[in-house]
Order: sequence, then C-alpha cells, then structure tokens
Amino acid sequence: MVTHSTQGFDADVVLIGGGIMSATLGAMLAQERPDWRILLLERADALATESSGPWNNAGTGHSGFCELNYMPDPTDGSKPLSMVEQFGRTRAWWDGLVADGLLDDGFRHAVPHLDVVFGERDMAYLRQRYETLRAHPEFAAMEYTENPETIRSWAPLVMEGRGPDSLWGRMAATRHPDGTDVDFGALTRGLTAIITDAGGEVRLGHEVTRLRRTLAGWTVRGRGPEGRFALRSRRVFVGAGGKALRLLQSARLPEVRGYAVLPVGAAFLRCSDPDVARRLDGKVYGQAEIGAPPMSVPHLDRRYVDGADHLLFGPYATFSTKLLKRGRLTDFFTTLRPGNLHVVAAAALQNLGLVRYLIGQLTASRRARFAQLQRFYPAADPAQWELVAAGQRAQLVTPDRRRIGVLQQGTELVTGADGTIAGLLGASPGASTAVPIMQDLLVRWGISAPVGLHNNSEKSPVAH
Repeated sequence: MVTHSTQGFDADVVLIGGGIMSATLGAMLAQERPDWRILLLERADALATESSGPWNNAGTGHSGFCELNYMPDPTDGSKPLSMVEQFGRTRAWWDGLVADGLLDDGFRHAVPHLDVVFGERDMAYLRQRYETLRAHPEFAAMEYTENPETIRSWAPLVMEGRGPDSLWGRMAATRHPDGTDVDFGALTRGLTAIITDAGGEVRLGHEVTRLRRTLAGWTVRGRGPEGRFALRSRRVFVGAGGKALRLLQSARLPEVRGYAVLPVGAAFLRCSDPDVARRLDGKVYGQAEIGAPPMSVPHLDRRYVDGADHLLFGPYATFSTKLLKRGRLTDFFTTLRPGNLHVVAAAALQNLGLVRYLIGQLTASRRARFAQLQRFYPAADPAQWELVAAGQRAQLVTPDRRRIGVLQQGTELVTGADGTIAGLLGASPGASTAVPIMQDLLVRWGISAPVGLHNNSEKSPVAH
C-alpha cells in the first residue's frame, strides 16, 4: 500500500464512472504517478454495469478488419487504417501489463473477423474494399472469396440450411484471422485492481451529481450509501457514459456549450447453447440496409464470457429517454439547455432516415427480427435464442456554423482550458480505443506515455 499526501485534497484525481475509460486512465496513472491518490466513484454497486458490461456490447476489438461502416467508399481505407493503428496501440499496452503480471489475459480471445454480403452490388463493394485494404501490411492476411464452399470452411454455421437457391442470392466474404473478442467487463475489473493495488480507492454506490470549480481544483458532490458527500480533488475525469455531458454542464465548462446528446438503445439476440456457439469461429459482420444509419450494421458474434461460449446477433434499436441502462427516464431532458435546443432539433431534422429506421425497429415483430438473424444463420432455432437488452448510448451532437447541429458517430475527449477537468462524450468504438484516448489525455496533462507500451507489438499474443 502506497501512502499518498494530497495536502488538503481528498484526491489528486477523481475518476467518475466505473467503466473501461476510467479504469484505463486510472491504471495508467497508477503506473506513471504512483504518488497520486486516485479515487474512482461508481454509482452502481459493481463495476462495468453499463456500456462496458459484456452483454451491453458485442465485444469486438475494433481493428477495421470487418466494420464496413468505417469505409463507405471502398477506395478510401483511411478510417480502417486509423482503427487498426489505434487498436494496435491498445493491444500493445495490454500486452505490457500481462507481461508484467499486472493483468490476467483471460479477458480476450483470438477470433477471426469476417464480412458476409449478398447480391451483386454489395459483392462488388466488398471486392473493391478488399483490393484497397490488402495493399497495406496490417490487412495482408485478409482473404476474399465468392465460393460458397470456402465460406462454409470459414464459417460453417453461416452456411447451414442455405440451399443453392437461397432467398438472398449470391454471396461474398472476407476473413482476417487476427481479430479479437474482448470481455470489457473483465478487463475493467482487471485494470481497476491495478489502481487499488497501487493504493487507489474505489467507492461503489456513489453517484456524482455536481462539479464545482475551486481556486485550486474541484469539489465533487453527490450521494452515497451514507448520505451526501463532497470531495476535493486537484483533477477530475468524467467517464460516466451517457451522464458525462450533464456533469460537464454542471461544471459550467465553456467547451461543451451548445453540445447535446441523443439517447440510442440497443438489444441483441443471444444463444447460450455451447454446441451451437462452437460452430462459429469468428465475428461475422454484414452490410446495413440501404438508408439505415451506420450504427445499425448487423453482426453475428462468437462471445466468450465467464468461461462460456455464446452467440450474439444484432443490434436491434430500442428507444428510451434514459442515458444509462440503469438511468432515469428524465436523463435526456436534464441535458437540454436554451443553448442546445436548436442544435438537437437541427440534428434530428437532418437525420430523418435514422428516425424512420428507429420507428421501423421499434415496431418490428419478433418474427421480423428473427428473419434478420436467419440471413446470417438460416438454420437458427428460435427456441435457442433470447432477446437481451444492451447498453444505452448517448450519441453526441455538436454545434456547427453551417448545419447548426451535427450528429457525431465517434467519441470526443473534452478538456477544460486549465487542464484540470476532462470528460469523454459520444458512443462506440470508445472501449476499443480507450488506450489512445487516455494517452492523449495524459499528454494534455503533461504526463509521459504509459509504461509497457510497445509500438512494435503489431501481432499481440491473444488467448485461445
């Protein structure tokens, strides 16, 4: 146990939220600033109960191998190349922690990443995407085929029950063998153990409600098991998922003036029959329907959670005004301000296709939902699948001079002018890019790159 001196402060840094973002930052700080007192506050009674929970996401380590929405133009591979570089840095840091005995490697498994598309238009797209990406070393191992028997050898379950006169016509597929399945919940708990082993503290059941700037730092106010609390900290990181914007607004941070969020929920179909799950060695992504938003890309995923095999298919859009899975129906309305109402309205009007898609998803029958799964697994038995609610996301909307409000598809790290407060806004693929995002924050805080980060770890060892 390290003894810390905070000289009038309760902590050198308070991390708000018990998910992968706070855990990553805290583990980095525990290595780089062992003299700091790190205090993590989580509103739930356990860690990783929101977006980082294993059933609240698909567990994909986003490397750009299979995510077709990252590359709408099949001749422009810039986004997949950026993603493979970022996730490479993430894997390299994990490798360093595993090698040093600080982290158990059981949170990740090697899983090939595949794409399967149907019809001449999407086949032409996938063929061009493959030709564009395979010229780069990171994608050299990717394969392409239009041969049904080759697809069967890659993913037998995808071909089960699919006759020669299939309703969906001709198929094409790509496969990259170096993909990853990640249990971000187990990873969060492992990283949090690094914090506590270094002398940091985790307080569960502590909900932060307000942030106030002081002359030398911040006062963090909220409610805990013993009533209201007020803590003094030199720095604050807000990694509270959908509640992050509300807390940054309470801090009166000029950097988020005009910002807004739109709640987006999701559900998945899950099969926990191990005999079925073991017949798919991979994560199989497809092409979204014409007019559907990028977040609606369908995928059938092999999952490893708590030592067991599962399959997950989705996502199916849901709607709630909650900004957290365990949130309140008033959450969204608490983020509205006179300065962002027009931003939200403009973004909604510019994304009427998304609105129509959400309405269609919400009104779809169970049979219609299951038919989407059968496109990827024709022999699926409805009795083996259950619908499970996934995490709530807060899609970021930012002000724009020309368009008034713009719906953002990624995450954004916001820092105050004096560098003492930072927060992460937006949705996926934040968990997969946590390491480069937190590296960026450490640089802004004047702290060097984390110990154990080796940029030459292009093909990191992954548990099988």
